[in-house]
Amino acid sequence: MPESSMIGSRIRERRVMNGIRQSDLARRVGISPSYLNLIEHNRRRIGGKTLLDIADALEVEPALLSEGAEATLITGLREAAGAQAAQGVETDRTEEFAGRFPGWARLLVDLHGRAGALQRTVETLTDRLAHDPHLADSLHEVISTVTAIRSTSSILVETEALEPEWQNRFHRNIDEDSRRLAEGAEALVRYLEGAANTEVEIKSPQDELLAFLSANDFHFPALEVGAGPQVAKKIVEQAGALVSDAARRLALDALEQYRADAERLPLKPLLEEMRRDPAPERLAQLFGGDLPAVFRRIASLPESEVGLVGLVTCDASGALIHRRPFPRFAMPRDAGACALWPLFQVLGQPQVPVRVRLRQAGRGQETVLALAVAEQLAPATFERPALMRAHMLILPDGSDRSEGEVRDVGVSCRICPLRDCPARREPSIVADGF
Repeated sequence: MPESSMIGSRIRERRVMNGIRQSDLARRVGISPSYLNLIEHNRRRIGGKTLLDIADALEVEPALLSEGAEATLITGLREAAGAQAAQGVETDRTEEFAGRFPGWARLLVDLHGRAGALQRTVETLTDRLAHDPHLADSLHEVISTVTAIRSTSSILVETEALEPEWQNRFHRNIDEDSRRLAEGAEALVRYLEGAANTEVEIKSPQDELLAFLSANDFHFPALEVGAGPQVAKKIVEQAGALVSDAARRLALDALEQYRADAERLPLKPLLEEMRRDPAPERLAQLFGGDLPAVFRRIASLPESEVGLVGLVTCDASGALIHRRPFPRFAMPRDAGACALWPLFQVLGQPQVPVRVRLRQAGRGQETVLALAVAEQLAPATFERPALMRAHMLILPDGSDRSEGEVRDVGVSCRICPLRDCPARREPSIVADGF
């Protein structure tokens, strides 16, 4: 329903909130109650002096009646409805609902925001449980101690005739294990409470590498024009985010790849051609490169030049070895990503690119455009298989919503709300509960 046609509903809502009877308001404004009744039921258009008089009588700004609910409220409702499109939500009546029931509308938007925040927390904590070595060791220590106590207790309960010497020994074991359990539990609680928030802390060399690349916006001007190997080494040596030797080696490899791609696709000519037509396949033909190099190069350019862009790379095992995050497409940290991503599809078809529109389940109806291709790093021999690497470039989806098929995917099986998914490899705590 058009925004202007909801003025009457907002007048009625405001009048009821102020405790004013319809006849009293009509008298103050100088119109008949029957005419005001038609206005409030959106059967008569209103504007000019009558609208100003009603706003004055209700002690509100005329804009609150003519514009209704704030745009952010309506946008929030549409976002909440988009996340539940399969539930038959009447999206064409969003403005009417916001205008007639602003309180309920705000409540729904708040609940949708809280649900999204809780889902992100679950994703973060799940990722942390899977990859935080200290947390994993602490949990293993607690579980092992509990198992030891239970085993010892079972012996004491199930063995009727037990010599006093053995009884004392088992009692002592229970006492020692109980103390160890208490200390382990306290240490675990202190560790969890010591975290400033639920965000995953940097732990692995890959995390250090991502922090280093993100701090530089994935772009290194010093490597753009004829830079030698020493330039990359100097950048790595001066990077405070790279703490471990493993992270520094990973960063050096990444910068060497950056330098090689920059030589094949120089910055200035590349940007000029992208302004004409940014299609990766055209750029690959024009510069005599391959699609993986074009993908990496696009993902290394400043956001101010190319807009939002994401990139994720995996090896043949499915481990994610490089990520440039995309705001509207969540990625797990290392492994366990959704098997429906075209990133894994192209591993079985080297040099055969795939273009797919993706929509992540549980994240609304917004889609992204994914371009994927795999490259062979080394041929197969009798001693080893071919070494493969796949790349998936993620771009905003500028196509019409009704244009082409959309593939529903998840982040990882553990936190995916898709039901009856043939690619599921473990139960989902989002779809099936804990």
